[in-house]
Amino acid sequence: MKRRQLLHSGALVLLIGSHQIARGAGIVAVRVWPAEDYSRVTIESDTALKATHKMIGSPPRLAVDIEGLDLDPSLRELVAKVRADDPNIAGIRVGQNAPRVVRLVVDLKQATSPQVFTLAPVAAYRHRLVFDLYPENPPDPLDALIAEHMKQLGTPSNAPTSAPAAASTGLAAAPPPIAPPGSNTDMLGDLIAKQIERATVITRRPDGPPARMPVPTKREETVAVAPAPAPAPAPAPTPASPPRVVQSSGTDRLIIVALDPGHGGEDPGAIGPNGTREKDIVLRVALKLRDRINNSTVGGNPMRAFLTRDADFFVPLQTRVQKARRVGADLFISIHADAFINPNARGASIYALSQGAASSTAARWLANNENQADQIGGINVNSKDAHVQRALLDMSTTAQINHSVLLGSAMLREIGGVGRLHKRQVERAGFAVLKAPDIPSVLVETAFISNPEEEAKLRTDAYQNDLANALIVGIQKYFAANPPLARTRSV
Repeated sequence: MKRRQLLHSGALVLLIGSHQIARGAGIVAVRVWPAEDYSRVTIESDTALKATHKMIGSPPRLAVDIEGLDLDPSLRELVAKVRADDPNIAGIRVGQNAPRVVRLVVDLKQATSPQVFTLAPVAAYRHRLVFDLYPENPPDPLDALIAEHMKQLGTPSNAPTSAPAAASTGLAAAPPPIAPPGSNTDMLGDLIAKQIERATVITRRPDGPPARMPVPTKREETVAVAPAPAPAPAPAPTPASPPRVVQSSGTDRLIIVALDPGHGGEDPGAIGPNGTREKDIVLRVALKLRDRINNSTVGGNPMRAFLTRDADFFVPLQTRVQKARRVGADLFISIHADAFINPNARGASIYALSQGAASSTAARWLANNENQADQIGGINVNSKDAHVQRALLDMSTTAQINHSVLLGSAMLREIGGVGRLHKRQVERAGFAVLKAPDIPSVLVETAFISNPEEEAKLRTDAYQNDLANALIVGIQKYFAANPPLARTRSV
């Protein structure tokens, strides 16, 4: 009798276990990635999740129903993972909406266009359900660069700085038209000049009311014209308020260098033997290089750095290139930390695009790895314009590649002075992130993060500063031999 009861109990346990397995997914992890570009919510599970979603109006909310799932304590962790400085998400609420249906309500800070999609297992990840929340009025990178430049010139910050209508649509809009061969047209520089021309400053005259004086715009690019001497002021008692002295920057154009810290967000990149993540190291190097670029000039022209990401979030490969083209970048520098199956591999490298075969087996292997970032970081493969974007970014020219090699060579010589080089010449491979048809583009592998010694070195401020110093010197030497005003942008 007792044996029969035990057998019955065992059968019942098996039935319950089978039923629980059939009931659905177990939550592995939940994550929230805030950024100005978009905010991402990820639910990782051991089996695929099915979800439906709808937007709810004023105030804006996204309601997501996840089927075949009971409320899991892990899901409640999403509530605490929302940061106060998230530009898009105000909060998340989780509840059991119906038997076997969990509802997530994402309270939004602004009107949002959501993308909800699933990702199959890849690398270290299991099944992922992803909500990407894009603001309907995304920040325009042109506006940020213009505002920063005008601030440095001392022009009023309340002057209108919006880009033209075609630019105000955000990163999804078409890039600025490319100047025909022989033209020195600078889209961003012209736009800044127009804004500065409209801006005015107030000067005080001791003998009269305040006068409005237009801020000087850029000089002629081909003829250096000395400014006319200012008339001597009439003798007058010292005024109570000293006159404000306004100086023109006298710049021909703004030199834009796009910096692309690799990986980010869902994609950690390579991970060193002591747990160092590539995405963290390369962002630190990029921020240090940004500071040096912003304090540098080329032939008297100010330089400005534009980062494709300035925090820990994922940016698809094609979007990185589109961002650079959107601001009319003169250079594109993607920063990474190499990894290889052999921990003894060491040294820095620089890569340019190859339209054909890679320059070495290692270069081809690395390019294949880097080109998988979208699969790991996660993008919606159902995006309508993905094929159009891919075709657009496959038009890289021989001139672009040649200039990329010149840039890479100048930088490589400088890096060789602060650390070991893996290769003493610029390598070539089919990196997707280097396919801007009109921007010299290189990928910098700062060192092998898979090598314990180089991993330790990459973590130090000293080596990061040495790298940033070497890179800025290489950039300046490239421009010294290839003045940006003389270089044309053609396709």
